[in-house]
Amino acid sequence: MQEIYEFLKKCGTYYLATSDGDQCRVRPFGTIDCYDGRLTIQTGRRKDVAAQIFANPKIELCAFDGETWLRLTAVAEEDPRVEAQQHMLDSYPDLKGMYQAGDGNTCVFALKSGKAVFASFTAAPRTVEF
Repeated sequence: MQEIYEFLKKCGTYYLATSDGDQCRVRPFGTIDCYDGRLTIQTGRRKDVAAQIFANPKIELCAFDGETWLRLTAVAEEDPRVEAQQHMLDSYPDLKGMYQAGDGNTCVFALKSGKAVFASFTAAPRTVEF
């Protein structure tokens, strides 16, 4: 899990895929945190992406660092604790202009049942599960 976290932090931007029930939706994301032994992401509760995750918590994300790419599948589960929100916002202080811990809009999702595949054109794929 730490390796996945470090890879995503290094990339800065990754692409998160959800489903609206009929259509896949992909958008750039940038938040990744390790809190209470779990990988977490953050979004606004009022955004379509949050509604899609609540309706179908199976997500996938993809990132590329210029040599290696990561594809990760997981189940996103809301962590409603204010402490999880504050930890995320402390990790991404630029978000504090839009979000506050406990504001009713800040939404942190913990990733569980995860499977990550690291791949490149020069090495065999390697799978990490958490």
